[in-house]
Formats: sequence, C-alpha cells, structure tokens
Amino acid sequence: MIRLDATRLRGHAGALADLLTRTVDAGASVGFLAPLDRAEALAWWRERAAEVAAGRLAVWAVPDGDRVLGTVSLAFPAKANSRHRAELVKLMVHPDARGRGLGRRLLANAEDAAAAAGITLLHLDTETDSPAERLYRSAGWTPVGAIPDYAARPDGVLRPTTLYYKRLPATAPTR
Repeated sequence: MIRLDATRLRGHAGALADLLTRTVDAGASVGFLAPLDRAEALAWWRERAAEVAAGRLAVWAVPDGDRVLGTVSLAFPAKANSRHRAELVKLMVHPDARGRGLGRRLLANAEDAAAAAGITLLHLDTETDSPAERLYRSAGWTPVGAIPDYAARPDGVLRPTTLYYKRLPATAPTR
C-alpha cells in the first residue's frame, strides 16, 4: 500500500480509473452512475491531484502490476474549527480482490494515518445495508442515522445512506 502524492496519483490515474469503473459496474454506490465512462473516471481522478498537492486530500492505493486493487482517501476540511476531523472517502476494492481483507487493511491504514496526523474524529457516509456498512460496523464505527433517498446507486435507484463516525486517540499531529 502506498500513499500517492500528486505526481504518483497522476501516474496511477489510469489504473485508478479502471478500479473506479469496475467498482461502479459491480454495483457499489461511490457517487457515479453506470455505465461509467472510463474518460470520466480518468478525469475525476486527475482532478484529485490538485487536492492532494494542496494537502486537502490523502490517497492510498494498492498497486498490483498495471492495476490498482484498492484505494482509500481522507478529505481534510479547510475550516479552522474542523481541523481535528477528516472524512473517509472512496474506499474501493476491485471486485476480483474482494473477500481477502483488503478493505479492512485500507480502512485500518486510513485510520492510523489520520491519528498520526492529529485527527481525532473521522466520519463517512455509505449506502445503508451495503457490504461496506458491515465493514464499518465491524471496525468499530458508530452509526449516527440514515437519510432516506440520499444517493442513487449506479443503476439510478435512490437508496438510504447511513452516516458514521469514529473517534481516534489524540496524538501529536504530523501533517
């Protein structure tokens, strides 16, 4: 697992775009509708490079040859009153790599990196009753509640989304 700076993110953008399109094709609700055009996925990842360069986004990837098997990101707010928290975003595991604990390793890596950066509170949203929700619950995340019809699945069907948070131990920030 590697942390991608802006240059490395651009270098892995094609493989990340393939991961994103495969994830959406497999039915994961990660903010896109199917079928997701590879060019759109590629543009989306390339746009993230500026956020990484500015320190507003941290991205990790699990490369495997020419492809990426998984990724996770942390989005850091810019407001002074919210610098103690971050949002866990775009945790994705390639359909061919599921069921091997990669999602749990990506999640643990993001949590550890957040704590090392002085983050004491993480939050996320995920589709209610999804496999991702089971992962977060088993990893000690606390559900806050569900919002009905919050986001459309890749097939366009509106689904509820559950909000979660996790408190992290306070440590000296390194970011």
